[in-house]
Order: sequence, then C-alpha cells, then structure tokens
Amino acid sequence: MAEAAGDGFSEAQFQKACDELQQPVLGNAWELLVETTDVKVYRLLDEKTWLYEYKAFGVLDCPADLLAEVYMDLAYRKQWDTSVCELYEKQYNGKTIVYWEVNYPFPMYNRDYVYFRQWRELEMDGQKVHVILARSTSVPQIPEKSGVIRVTDYRQSLAIQSDGNKRSKIFMHYFDNPGGQIPTWIINWIAKSGVPSFLDELVEACRKYPKKT
Repeated sequence: MAEAAGDGFSEAQFQKACDELQQPVLGNAWELLVETTDVKVYRLLDEKTWLYEYKAFGVLDCPADLLAEVYMDLAYRKQWDTSVCELYEKQYNGKTIVYWEVNYPFPMYNRDYVYFRQWRELEMDGQKVHVILARSTSVPQIPEKSGVIRVTDYRQSLAIQSDGNKRSKIFMHYFDNPGGQIPTWIINWIAKSGVPSFLDELVEACRKYPKKT
C-alpha cells in the first residue's frame, strides 16, 4: 500500500478503511474480544509491544452524517467526554494538528497525544462513506509536559456509512501504546470495556448535539 508523504494520508489508506467497512479483514490471528447487541470488537497481539490493536464493527443508533460531525467536533467533545483534560486543534505549518490530554486515574500520570487527522467523504456503490484517519506526529510548538507521558505511537481509522434506516454502519481500527509502567493486562482490560463504552457515549452525544437540525 502506497504511503503518503509527510503527515498526509494516501488515497489507498482512505480506500482501505472504506473497503473494510464493507468486508471485514480478520485473519486467524484476530480474536473476538467482546460482543454487544450491535458491536463486535476484535483484537490482534502486537508481538513487539505485547499490546493489542483493535477492530470494531457494528451499527450505531445515529445517522451517519451526524455521527461523523459529532466525532470531529472537538469543542463539543470536551463537554461529553469526561476523560478529556485538554483538547484543541491548531494550524502548524499548514496542517491542522490536534492536541489531546487524557485523564488517567491516580496514581498514574495523564497521557497526551499530538496527532494529525483527515476527514474525507468517499462513495461506495452510490452511497456516501465518511472516512476519518488519524496518527501520532510531533511539532516543536507542542513540547512534552512535565508529569504527563506523551503517546508517540497512536493510529486510528474510522469509516461510517448509513445503514439506510437512520442508523450508521461503522468500522474502527485502533492502536496506541500509552508507555510508562502500566501493566499490559490493565491496558488491555481498559480497551475491552472502553471501546464499547466510548461508542455508547458517542451515540448519546449525538442525541444531545446542540447543532442537530
């Protein structure tokens, strides 16, 4: 797969997420982690870090256009996502960069992320598909903070499409390495409960979205 130069994403990367929304790619190494009424979450062990990457497939009770807009609205996310300590986006060298600090429970240090993201609308079989890609980056204007651990290996893709009945088909692929001295079993336990919980909170945020028409 061709990679884009710099922090940009290639057409192939957007298309890959769009394709996997239609047809999940799960080899024998992927295992089902958790299943709810509407969502299945799978995991794959990264043998370099002994952490897992995750894929989620399912249907959420929210229209696709609204779901994508709420997901991208960082100002609104600060209102509904209690894990957010600080969150903003700014332009650096012509690129929109997101800074995100996440609250971790005591005695663990907070984590923060500096990442680049892009949102594209593709078409698949005559239907619109929202694809949002993100990955960690670095800019000298956002140095590391004392007492906060910088996450330098983060990547996520999200594809959203209407199911034809005011709900959304979704595909999410996610990995981050929070660093520090957190036991891997705690990280993986958080992911097991955290992915479905985040999706539930996202749907609830869509219902309460003040810009909704």
